[in-house]
Order: sequence, then structure tokens, then C-alpha cells
Amino acid sequence: MVSARKKLSTKDFVTGILQNDRGVLARAITLIESRSSAHQTQANELLTAIMPHTGSSIRVGISGAPGVGKSTLIEALGQHIISEGHKVAVLAVDPSSSVSGGSILGDKTRMEKLAANPESFIRPSPSSGTLGGVAQKTRESTLLCEAAGYDVIIVETVGVGQSEITVRSMVDFFLLLQIPGSGDELQGIKKGIIEIADAIFINKADGDNIARAELAKKEIESALHYLPLYTKGWQPKVATCSALFGDGIAEICQTIEAFKKQTKQSGLFVDRRKQQAKAWMHNILSESLREFFLGYPGMSKMLDEMEHEVTAGKIPPGLAVQKLLRTFREQVPEDISLND
Repeated sequence: MVSARKKLSTKDFVTGILQNDRGVLARAITLIESRSSAHQTQANELLTAIMPHTGSSIRVGISGAPGVGKSTLIEALGQHIISEGHKVAVLAVDPSSSVSGGSILGDKTRMEKLAANPESFIRPSPSSGTLGGVAQKTRESTLLCEAAGYDVIIVETVGVGQSEITVRSMVDFFLLLQIPGSGDELQGIKKGIIEIADAIFINKADGDNIARAELAKKEIESALHYLPLYTKGWQPKVATCSALFGDGIAEICQTIEAFKKQTKQSGLFVDRRKQQAKAWMHNILSESLREFFLGYPGMSKMLDEMEHEVTAGKIPPGLAVQKLLRTFREQVPEDISLND
């Protein structure tokens, strides 16, 4: 066990992670989340060093609206997976409250039993409102967890729209959680969210909710018939469960395993991982270029001015971008000047 006060070298980080030192793993994630240029340099060294030890997990995204019971389900699911001989890491794509700045999910206190299990690792990643940034760090955290030996990575997100699309781009299997509705059994599920799900489970199917849960299941199954398959050859599973009582948890695990087996046999599993890695690189490039652009004197202020002009209806967006790029070209040194 490495001392929490000792400054770790890249070699120390690699050794600790490969030995599944959870303290070192936590510090490594803190390192990659840092905006310090020195930390980012070491983070890239670390990620490069552990790459040969990554890629062996099944990455599972779980989403649902607040109150759907994600934490209860993840705790029950995690413990079940561990009982079958696996190690589980739970990461949270956490768009922090825009009002208070506080975390709205991923709290370890809601998964006490799972957090206490030595075969698990739970890490919330508050983004302070920047979904793209936390998504990048969650991807990198996934690699670190895989290198530490966690073969099931669960990525949790709140059901608020764009976060589901982002999580879909970093996982192999996407599980959407619902609860029995009141009146509208589809609960206003957005078409785009249903389309990206590999399974939809209706949680809290217990007591007086059982009949409503079955009705919701039939409604969703009917809706799916009119939507294209997101994963070629895979018909999304729709079922009920009760995380509180453990009902349906084994079925979720069986569904994930069946999906993994089928997509690996077809080659889709590996192809999707490759496409995700390429898209991730392009996203980082886009973010880096934006930071580079706004880092030049006066560009951030000019962007604000152009936004005001556009929203006031004074100039079209295309012209605003042309003005920004023209000014930027005048700022950059000749050796990196952009061509028209």
C-alpha cells in the first residue's frame, strides 16, 4: 500500500494500479482529472503505460430519470456480478447541479454495501456542468479501472438527455431503467433514448406496482417494433425488475452476457470499440482546437461579441464564424497560419 502523502512517479502509479491498489487508482483518476499541464503530461505517460492492460472488460452504461432507483439497482447488480467471480467498477458521468454546483449522482453513501466490498470500486466524477470534459475523463478512468483488473465497468448517468448519448458512445451495452408510470406508461420517453438502449428494464415492479410495470413493459415492447435496431442483429430486451427485492437482477446479468457473446461472435463488439476510440480522438482534437483558438488574445471576448450579434439577429452565424477565423489568422504565428 502506497502512502497517501507520497508523491507518486508514473512507475509508482502503474505498479499500484496493476496490483489493484484502490488508493493509487483513486489518486490516478484525480491526476487525469487535473487541469495542470504538469499533471496532464504525467497522466498521458500513465495512460500510455497501462494501455496494454486495458480492453478486457464489458462496459455497461446505466441511465434513467432521477428517482428510478439506479443506485439501488447498481448496488444489487454489482453484488450479484461479484458473487459470480467478477470485479466491478462504477463510474459516474455526473453533470453537477448548475445551481449549487453539487453532485447529483454517484454518491457512495447510496451504495454502502457495494462500496465496502473489496472487489468493487466506486468513483463519482462531478463535471461542474461540463459534460464533454467529464466524459473524456470517464473514458480515461475506464482504462485505469480495466488495468486494475475490474472486468465489469458500470457507467452511471442521470436521465437528462444529452448525457445518455454521451454514455452510449463509451460503453458496449446500454441499459435504460424506467418505473411504472401514472397514466402515461411510456413516461414521455424520448424516441432517441429508446433507440440507443440494448435493454429496458422497468424497476420497482413490486407490490401494487406489478400490474403497472407489466403494462409499461407491453407499451415499450410495442413502441420498439416501430424503431430501427441500434445494435445490428440484437433485439432490445424489455423486462421488469425490483432492485429493492433483487428480482430480475440475474436476468439483467444474463442479458448482458448474451449481448456480449452475440456481438463478439459477429465481430460487432470489437468494431464498435474501434469506432468509439476513433470518435474519442476526434472529440479531444475538437476540444483542444477550441481551447487553442480561445487562448489567443481577444478571441474569447470576440466570441462573446459575435454570439451577441447572432442572437440579436444582426448577422448570420456563418458570417460570425468567418469574422472569428479571420481575426484568429491574424493572431497566429506564420508557421502555423491556417490556409483558407
